[in-house]
Amino acid sequence: MSHSMTGYGQSARQYGGYVIQFEIKSVNHRYAEIVFRMPREWTCYEDGLRRIVQRHVKRGRIDVYISKERDDHSSLPFVLNSSIVQSYLQAAEELSQEYGVSANLTARDILSLPDVLTAPDLSQDDPSSQDDGWETVLHDGLEEAVSGLLRMREQEGLHLARDLESRLLKLDELHAEISRLAPEVVSDYRFRLQGRLNELFEGAVDEQRFAMEIALFADRSNIDEELIRLKSHFEQCRGLLNAGEPIGRKLDFLIQEMNRETNTIGSKANHLALVNHVLEMKAELEKIREQAANME
Repeated sequence: MSHSMTGYGQSARQYGGYVIQFEIKSVNHRYAEIVFRMPREWTCYEDGLRRIVQRHVKRGRIDVYISKERDDHSSLPFVLNSSIVQSYLQAAEELSQEYGVSANLTARDILSLPDVLTAPDLSQDDPSSQDDGWETVLHDGLEEAVSGLLRMREQEGLHLARDLESRLLKLDELHAEISRLAPEVVSDYRFRLQGRLNELFEGAVDEQRFAMEIALFADRSNIDEELIRLKSHFEQCRGLLNAGEPIGRKLDFLIQEMNRETNTIGSKANHLALVNHVLEMKAELEKIREQAANME
């Protein structure tokens, strides 16, 4: 099933007196680029978290945000960090002596300062499992967020695939019309050339040279090979849309090939109606290219 490169997922976990929030979003990118933003003390877990994302997402710019806040509803007792309080008091005293600033701090002032109150970790009674506890929470939370991201990417990919299918049907119609008109190109040229020669030479035309000219034109304007390759590319595109793997790069290559074949047909065409169909085909291919740029 085709997937879009655009998506969003989120989740939350409670652990150790904190609420941990997970957000992950992805947008279009030529390759897979994963960027983490999380508290510095968790950077030791980044490799494992990165592997989780890489296991599920193969292409796109993926931004992962992990944050933590104190759980206001937690029943865990808060502990006064005496060393931090002492440091704040000492800093206040130095400010007072150095700059003449009042150092009168109330209990409310001190309690509002960062890290004055700490919540004990649920796993602190078992030191051997303390790190593993945080690692498990982070992995589980990210897995849930990635699942939400994948659901959105799958849903978006379904819409893109349906749009591409409809445009491929339009290309099939244009291909059939060009195939129908192709034999008329030589006969129309023969008719026009015969008329001009009759006007110039009043009917005295060298039939052998005339036939050679028509044969050369027929060879130069033949588009059978291009039409066959185009048809093959259409079928390959449909096969990719039903494949259970990333298809963006392959689809981009096929679109380039289809554009090349279409341009060749346009350069060989010497027929107004056929040229108009070629222009319509190029317009549809450009729309397909824009949509394919969103595919994983």
